Amino acid sequence: VLEIASGSGQHAAFFASTFSHLRWQPSDLDADLFASIRAWSEGLDNVAEPVAIDVTAKRWPIDTVEAGYCANMIHIAPWEACLGLLDGMSRVLRPGAPLCLYGPFMRAGEHTAPSNAAFDERLKSRDPSWGVRDLDVVEDESARRGLVLERVFEMPANNLTVVFRRSDQT
Repeated sequence: VLEIASGSGQHAAFFASTFSHLRWQPSDLDADLFASIRAWSEGLDNVAEPVAIDVTAKRWPIDTVEAGYCANMIHIAPWEACLGLLDGMSRVLRPGAPLCLYGPFMRAGEHTAPSNAAFDERLKSRDPSWGVRDLDVVEDESARRGLVLERVFEMPANNLTVVFRRSDQT
């Protein structure tokens, strides 16, 4: 499982310890976070050494993965980062492999809760290129890249887990 934007490494450690049969590949644009990722995953044999990935790069240091995971990135990054994530995952995911995204989303152009609208305003005040993304738009962009929306899970704090699957025809 290739995790994009691993940050501190908490998700990698949790998922790797919960699903010990999976090998977890953490990554982040900021190599300064690698020490934290290593510390969180200390003693876990199924967590690989973190790698630096700029999702907007045309080439990633990973060729093929069985699954992709990205939490809380696409809203705290420019829209180009979301598109880069989708481009890169469409290249490295095996046909039929899932991509799971976690975070807040708008639905049909509307915020799902007042707290998400307020969060969106705070994000945009920090950087106008950031913001809560509309799932319909993310779905359209994903479909253009052969990633088909399979399932949406409602999560606590008005977040969603969204599962796309790479088409076998890609």
